[in-house]
Amino acid sequence: MPLKNLLIIAAIVAVDSALSVWVGSQSPGWLPVQATVEAGLIDELFRLLATIGAFIFFGIEGALLYSLLFSRAAKGDFSDAEPIEGNTRLEILWTAIPVVLVIYLGVYSFDIYKRMSILGPMQLVHLHLPGSSEPALAAAPPIAGKPDIVIEVMSRQWAWSFYYPDAGVTSSQLHLEAGRRVRLKLRSADVLHGFYVPEFRVKQDIVPARTIDMMFTPTRPGRYRLHDSQFSGTYYGANEADVIVDAPADYGRWLAGAAAGRQTGPLAQPPPVETQEPKRAFSSGWPVVPHVEPPIKRASPTGGK
Repeated sequence: MPLKNLLIIAAIVAVDSALSVWVGSQSPGWLPVQATVEAGLIDELFRLLATIGAFIFFGIEGALLYSLLFSRAAKGDFSDAEPIEGNTRLEILWTAIPVVLVIYLGVYSFDIYKRMSILGPMQLVHLHLPGSSEPALAAAPPIAGKPDIVIEVMSRQWAWSFYYPDAGVTSSQLHLEAGRRVRLKLRSADVLHGFYVPEFRVKQDIVPARTIDMMFTPTRPGRYRLHDSQFSGTYYGANEADVIVDAPADYGRWLAGAAAGRQTGPLAQPPPVETQEPKRAFSSGWPVVPHVEPPIKRASPTGGK
């Protein structure tokens, strides 16, 4: 191949690479704010995928645009194009590159999930990747003298309940302490549900008749929203709960007040509008499924959940 053509191809690849890196650097801004240590891992994976995807997109679209502008047939030319024989080296190259890329992304993605410790039911399968890192949670160690917060999460149609066994408290809100690792024990009372908080970058299916552990470390105090990410029935879209990340002092006060029976938040979340009778004077003929009130926050010395 002439040197001129090689230089043109090199320049095109350089421009494509620069554009792709810029797109990848912008990609974290497309996502909700990071509120956990694990969110940084997911965002790095997303940045890599966005960069690779942008490189492929600009490369393909650039080739198409070049062909449209500079390889057009002359007006009135209906002759066949020049026949081109296959190129074995090129075919091996464009087959090998995607294979290597897909394998790399698969191993890298699995390593991130392993470091996040959110493999869910897969934790029963002991898979060890050569060179895998230790859990990233080690980068955010628990507060000195404080063990992980253990919370039992029960999902049902259509409510969430959160039980704090160390304090004997059941709440309809999920309170977490910023900077302290939390271990959730996820259970379902009826059908398949999904635990999903966008700002945490964690999503886990909750399978009936099974307890699934999930760990993460919240870092940003604030109020977030827990969504049911699985189609668990008619009103799954309204099956939500508040997630409140408190500063250490505020979390201690909330837990102490709840254990003492003092009201420190709403007793129950209001029923979603989807489950209420319509106010308009007509009937669709479809019965309205009554909303099951979520459990109120209360002290439960005997472990009622």
